[in-house]
Amino acid sequence: MKKWGAYLKNKFILTGILFFIYILFLDDVDIFTIFNQIGKRNKIDVATTEAEAKLKNTRYTLRKLHYTSELESFAREEKMFKKDDEDIFVISYE
Repeated sequence: MKKWGAYLKNKFILTGILFFIYILFLDDVDIFTIFNQIGKRNKIDVATTEAEAKLKNTRYTLRKLHYTSELESFAREEKMFKKDDEDIFVISYE
């Protein structure tokens, strides 16, 4: 205990410790804010990756729709379009 008392009496070490505590916990950009912003950035990165994947899929579908046969297939499968003389049955598994 006597060793620590000698170090705490040194004004430079005491000032350094107080400055370190202020920077970590009391400043506007404290350690909690930094971790919160890192978490938000990670969520945004994941959302960006998902949006890029959806965009890539949409561009692929759009390229396929230039052909008439693919256009009819897309309309029937995705948008449930039908001809006048046919019925559509949707079977879904839960």
